[in-house]
Amino acid sequence: MSPVLAGILQLLALTAALALVHRPLGDHMARVYSSDKHLRVEKWIYKGIGANPDTGMRWPAYLRGVLAFSAAGVLFLYLLQRVQGVLPGSLGFSSIDPDQAFNTAVSFVTNTNWQSYYGEQAMGHVVQTAGLAVQNFVSAAVGMAIAVALVRGFANSRTRTGELGNFWADLVRGVVRILVPLSVAAAIVLAACGVIQNFSGIHEVGQFSGGAQQWNGGAVASQEAIKELGTNGGGYFNANSAHPFENPTPFSNLFEIFLLLVVPFSLTRTFGRMVGSLRQGYAILAAMATIWAGFVTLMMWTEFAHHGPAFDLAGGALEGKETRFGVGVSSIFAVSTTLTSTGAVDSFHSSFTGLGGGITLLGMQLGEIAPGGTGSGLYGMLIMAIIAVFVAGLMVGRTPEYLGRKIGIREIKFAALYILITPALVLVLTAAALALPTPGNSMTNSGAHGFSEILYAYTSAANNNGSAFAGLNADTQWFNTTLGLAMLLGRFLPMVFVLALAGSLAGQRPVPATAGTLRTEKPLFTGLLVGVILIITGLTYFPALALGPLAEGLAS
Repeated sequence: MSPVLAGILQLLALTAALALVHRPLGDHMARVYSSDKHLRVEKWIYKGIGANPDTGMRWPAYLRGVLAFSAAGVLFLYLLQRVQGVLPGSLGFSSIDPDQAFNTAVSFVTNTNWQSYYGEQAMGHVVQTAGLAVQNFVSAAVGMAIAVALVRGFANSRTRTGELGNFWADLVRGVVRILVPLSVAAAIVLAACGVIQNFSGIHEVGQFSGGAQQWNGGAVASQEAIKELGTNGGGYFNANSAHPFENPTPFSNLFEIFLLLVVPFSLTRTFGRMVGSLRQGYAILAAMATIWAGFVTLMMWTEFAHHGPAFDLAGGALEGKETRFGVGVSSIFAVSTTLTSTGAVDSFHSSFTGLGGGITLLGMQLGEIAPGGTGSGLYGMLIMAIIAVFVAGLMVGRTPEYLGRKIGIREIKFAALYILITPALVLVLTAAALALPTPGNSMTNSGAHGFSEILYAYTSAANNNGSAFAGLNADTQWFNTTLGLAMLLGRFLPMVFVLALAGSLAGQRPVPATAGTLRTEKPLFTGLLVGVILIITGLTYFPALALGPLAEGLAS
């Protein structure tokens, strides 16, 4: 079987699996966030944290809950790393330096999972399980809660109180009823595939001229499951999902791609169910799927069609890719991990062709909305839908409406601020790193590829992705600090605008549809939405892309 055909067949199998679970999982999540009942374990949690899950919250109160919970998470994870040296199960590793502890704490709380350290050489069992793995669950649940709050802003037709639900109830339900059960099932599958799950210490394996090679065990299968399912991406080992302890077989590889896509794609069904129109959900799904399929096609073409005798013998651009996976499925993984906020890798993006690396960059620069992260993908796409409705309204001279809500000056300001904050962070910090004398010393490569390394790092951080061009040494005070700030601002400032927008929408009286209302459930709107996304991103980032991956790709 040719490598191209193998890649296409795996793509078809992945698409079929996602389609199979889309309806039941999407409906289940809608029931979870619409239920008035609380499970017994949830009541224990509410009692322990002193929260009343039945109290409705307007957007400022909801935001305060998000920020307070996240700040506590950063502080706890930072302190846990700083005292690692005296904790049991530390495997002899010392405490983490302050700048790296700050970077890592922010990274996992913001669902970025940027790692400027070697996981198997820095973090013991306690930090990995009680710190990083816990944040993998709750950071994903926070993103889902924000998305549900925005959906309620559209769906709230009974009152004009502006209430968006209860953050603590949404957080706990997302973890207890969705992420934990799915992660347990996924961990069992991964363990059956050969992913390790233990708490063993460090073992010496073999003797080499430079000494013995050392490997340590860990609760990898359980962490790998939520790493992908919650679109977190931080690996137990430095090689991430290219490491055989995390991803041993072609089946486990395809299953991990399925995990990182399944919740974001299924949330479109949840959205349609909660707003009372499944066709609206299908329109959003179609926009996400069109972009994802287009990017996968482009990536496979660039990685298979690159010319030269070495590429022809290898069946494509195989540098930086695992031979047990091949070019095709590595391309699918790369696109899926950068179009979501996952950042996990089964190959190294820095070794992709110039244009292939550019595709991974562009996937993040779209805002990671196709299908995006757990929750963040849905609310990001809904923001773009509001922008598309606004553009359509300008073209026909009509006040824009979306799902029965008027999109006025206040709403469009929030949407505009949302789409501006991340590019500002990326471009300003990239320019600063290149203008100052010391950050450039971290680049392994010069020229267009070296520029791409820094552009990729800030794009990944500000969009809460976490993947990297591996040639950049990011474990410096400059990069640990500035990337940490980019992750914080890139995560929580957009959330402020999303919740403010949700509160504004929830306070409106629904507007009945008329003959002049734009039909946002139709294919025409889906096409408009995709076009607006690509045009906005192209106008924003094209000069930077031209200096980096486009220049490299056209020169090769």
